[in-house]
Parts: sequence; structure tokens; C-alpha cells
Amino acid sequence: MQVIKHGANIPTKRIGSLIMNPGGPGGSGIQYVEAADSIVSTSIENVYDLIGFDPRGVNLSQPIRCLTDPQEDYFLGGDGSVQTPADLASAINSSKLMASACAMSAGNRLGHYSTLETARDMELLRILLKEPKLNYIGKSYGTFLGTLYAALYPKTTGRMVLDGAVDPNIPVRDQNLAQAVGFDTALKAFIAANSTFSIKQIQAFLQSARTKPLVDRNNRQLAESLVVTGIAASLYDPTNGWPLLAKALSEAITAKNPFGFFLLADSYNERDKNGHYVSNQTDIAEVVSCLDFKDLRTLSQIQADAKNFAAAAPIFGPYLAFSGLPCLYWQAKPVVAPALTHLATNPLLVIGTTRDPATPYQWAIGLHKALLNSTLITLNGDGHTGANRGSACVDKAMNRYLLTGKPPTHDITCDTDAALSAAVTA
Repeated sequence: MQVIKHGANIPTKRIGSLIMNPGGPGGSGIQYVEAADSIVSTSIENVYDLIGFDPRGVNLSQPIRCLTDPQEDYFLGGDGSVQTPADLASAINSSKLMASACAMSAGNRLGHYSTLETARDMELLRILLKEPKLNYIGKSYGTFLGTLYAALYPKTTGRMVLDGAVDPNIPVRDQNLAQAVGFDTALKAFIAANSTFSIKQIQAFLQSARTKPLVDRNNRQLAESLVVTGIAASLYDPTNGWPLLAKALSEAITAKNPFGFFLLADSYNERDKNGHYVSNQTDIAEVVSCLDFKDLRTLSQIQADAKNFAAAAPIFGPYLAFSGLPCLYWQAKPVVAPALTHLATNPLLVIGTTRDPATPYQWAIGLHKALLNSTLITLNGDGHTGANRGSACVDKAMNRYLLTGKPPTHDITCDTDAALSAAVTA
């Protein structure tokens, strides 16, 4: 396991170590700490050694890569939604490809990339750092990692911020459905702020991407799945992502230019201009996800559920209904986590954003209920995660907690600062 340390700026005022995880699965903690200036405040950098690590199988920690670049293109660039028997056959083929390729690449290690084992790795890291408690900031999937650590090691759980919370106690089907609704809700917020486009226009564009996809000068096709990925990527960050989405939609719909969507999708998938995937995030995300959660549904049940997904979330529902299909063919058994309810630890902080597309707000409520000694900070806003997203209210509460160990005396609700809200809607 590769680790990086950014020493406290003021060693004489050092509090201890603060481990950071950006999410994923597949996010690099090393890269996250390298970008710490844009993630945590100077007051935190002054007194904490910031610690980042690449979880097993990620980036510098013996990365597992299942697919070649052309295979990755095939896996990520399929038709997206399943509307016909041919679509289903294609989705099954690409899912079997991922499952068999990961089994071949990982060999007997395939069953050892679970979040449960990574949580145990964090305990080893705490011991090596000689810290009495593990202090931690986890974003998105990183909240699940933090929750598992707290469940396994409640006595050594220190100050912990879980931002963009994952509710660990809901089934895979409900996770995927909630995400589909979350992304559709975020897209509606984008449309409300950018009335140039409508849901019907976007649906029509997605359908045209199935039958007559746009092509660039290298004859690369903008498949439906890449359009959906591009839209999703932009919804994570309203400040920077929404303007890029507006530009991409305008270029694609009016000028038949796919460049903007390729830019968004490739950035999200970490694919460079030469068609090389610079990280293994797609592969390791499948590996970890298939180990962490057991979906008991059959293929027929998944197909039946897809109708409910489409009704609840017309844009993202058809796409996310089959997102866990590779796990149906996985060649390693899921790793069962301990019960994650009624967890008693030191005071923890849970942060949820009301229109978060990737980790819907109700997940933050669910995690808050599971952690008996947690305080919930609600950000009334858009985008993924809540800290360092333009709300002084959120950031002040988080910084005070990390610096003193004292959370707010009660759950609080914050708003995005007015200047940022104006910039998003301009």
C-alpha cells in the first residue's frame, strides 16, 4: 500500500494525522493529498499531517487492470440503455468480458479487494503512524470506507467527517434507483437554471445517439452511454460542470459537434486524447463493488426492475438499471460486512447535500441514523458533496470539529453562499 504524508505546516501546533479518501471506488488518496490546498483549509493544513493512501488495487498500490484500452472503449461505449434483445445481449457480453478479464488479471487475489479489507488496512496504517485514534475525511464512497472502519474499530475511531454519505444498509437495487432519481433531479435543476434546453430535447438527443451517433474527425462515435456519462460528470459540480454541459449540448444538438461530450466523458473516465486510460478506476470500481454488495436478483428480475427505473428517472433510470450486471457473472463471492446499525463511537460528522446526484440526500439521513453519535450537516444546494463547495456555514462547522473535536450542538442546515449561487445561475 503506497502512502503519502503532507506534514503539518506548523509542527509545534500539530494535532495529529488526518487520513483522507476522495471516494470512488478507485480514487487515489495520494493524488487527493497532493491537491490538499484546494480541499481543506489552511487552518487544517497548519495542524494536521495530511495522509493519503492508494487502497489495494488502486493507482500506485499494485493496480489491477482488467481490460485493454480497446476493451475499455467497448465496455464504456456500449449502447447504454437496454431497449431491445440485441441491447441486452451486448450488455451481457460486455459484463461477462469484465468479469472474466478481472478474474484472469487478479487470479487468487480477486476476492481481496473489498472495502472491508481496505478498512483493516487503515487500522494498520493508524498503528504505523503511531496515532491513538484515526482521524479521517472521507468523500462519497470514502464515507462507506469510514463507516466500515468505525464499525470494526469503534474505540480507535477519532474525528471523522463523512461527506457525500453512502447509506450502507440499503440493497443494491435501491442504491441504483436512488442514484438514477438523484441524477435526474440534478439534471432538472440544471435545466431550471439553463432554460435553453428541455428534458424532451435531451431524451431526443439520447435516442438519436442510439440510431445515428455523432462522429468526430477520427470517426469516433458518440454513443448514448458516453452522452449519459458526459451529462452525469457535469452534474457533480454546478459551478464548473453546468456551463460545460450547456456548451456541450449546444454544440451537439445545434452544430452536430460531439467534442464537448467527448471532453466530459473522457475526463470522467480518465481517457487521454490518444485513447489510453490513464487510471484503472473503471476496473477497480467493478472489482470492489461486486465484492461489497450482494445483489440477489436474477437477470429476469433486473429486466423487470428496469421498467420501474425508467418510470422513476426517465433519463438515468434506463442506464443505471443494468449498472451492476457484471456482478451477476463475478467469479468471487461478496465479502459480508458487519452490521452497520446502532454504531456507537466518538462524535462523528455526516454531511449531505439536498440535490446531490451521486449520493442522494436520503443516504446521509440513513447514515446519520446508523451512527448513534453523529451530527448531520445539510447543505441546501446542488452538486456532489458539501464541504469546500461554496458554503462558509458548512466549512466553518467542519473546521471547528476537526480542530476541537466538537461538532455542532445539533443538526444544522446550511445554504450555498449567495455569490456562488449567482455564478451558477448566470
